[in-house]
Amino acid sequence: MLVVGNEILQQAHKEGYGVGAFNFVNFEMLNAIFMAAHQASSPLIIQASEGAIKYMGIDMVVNMAQTMAARYPHIPVALHLDHGTTFESCQRAIAAGFTSVMIDASHHPFEENLALTTQVVKEAHKHGVSVEAELGRLMGIEDNISVDEKDAVLVNPKEAEIFVRESKVDYLAPAIGTSHGAFKFKGEPKLDFERLQEVKRLTDIPLVLHGASAIPDGVREAFLQTGGDLKGSKGVPFEFLQEAVRGGINKVNTDTDLRIAFMAEVRRIANTENTQFDLRKFFTPAMEAIQKVIVERMHLLGSANKI
Repeated sequence: MLVVGNEILQQAHKEGYGVGAFNFVNFEMLNAIFMAAHQASSPLIIQASEGAIKYMGIDMVVNMAQTMAARYPHIPVALHLDHGTTFESCQRAIAAGFTSVMIDASHHPFEENLALTTQVVKEAHKHGVSVEAELGRLMGIEDNISVDEKDAVLVNPKEAEIFVRESKVDYLAPAIGTSHGAFKFKGEPKLDFERLQEVKRLTDIPLVLHGASAIPDGVREAFLQTGGDLKGSKGVPFEFLQEAVRGGINKVNTDTDLRIAFMAEVRRIANTENTQFDLRKFFTPAMEAIQKVIVERMHLLGSANKI
C-alpha cells in the first residue's frame, strides 16, 4: 500500500537520514527500485516526471506503483510527482492516486511561487497528499561565480522561512549549488552547506536535494567502456551527499545514475552478443545494475535497515 510522502520524510527528518527518491520510466526500472528497497530494508519514494507520465500514461504509472507496493507490503513507499509545472498537473496526479506531488514554480518570482505553492498545498492536503516545492535555481556553483550571482541563484534562507510558514508546504528543495542531469560542474564540485544548515534551522521541515546524481566510478566506466560518452561529466561526490544529509537533507532525488547504469548494461549485451534479440537478456542485467546502484545509495544516505 502506498503511503503519503510526509509519513516517510518526517521520520527521516526526526532521525537525521536521507531517503532516496528514484525516478522510473518503465517496469524494469520500477522493479529494480523495489528489489533494492527490499534488499536494503529501506523506505522508498518512487517518482514520475510529467515526461514519464506522458510516456507511460498516468493510469499505468499509478497501477504499476500500486501493484509493486502490494507485492512488497513491508516497504513504506510514496508515489511522487516530480517537477509538476502547473496546478492542473498536480491536481491530476492527486486524483489519479499519487501520494506526494511537487509544484515547481522556482523559475517564477518569490510571490508567484508562494501563491501557486499555497494553492497546490490547499488542494493536496484536502486529499491527504504531501507537497514539495523549490526555492532558488539549480545551476551549479562555479569557481568564478561572484557573491551577488550566488545570492541570485541560491536559496535565500530568510525567504525559505517565510515561504514554508505561509505556504504550509511539507518539504522544500533549496537550491544550494547542484544542477540537473549528468553535466553539473566545469571545475571542482561545490555546494553551499552553510546555507543549507541555515535553511534547515529556520524551516525545521524535511529538505530535498535535487540534481543529486553522483555518477559513481563503476557506473561511469561501464558506460564509457561500452561506447558511451559522458563528455567529462562530474556528479555530486558521495561525501557531498553525506554532508548534505548531515546538513538537513532528507529526500535525495536520483535519476541520471539509474539511466546510465541501465544503458551501460544494454550496450554491453548489444556489443558482445550481436545475434541477441531476446529483450529479457538485455533488461535483466540492466535491472541488476540499477539495483546495485540503489542499494549502495540507500546505505550511503542512511535509510538502509530503517524498516
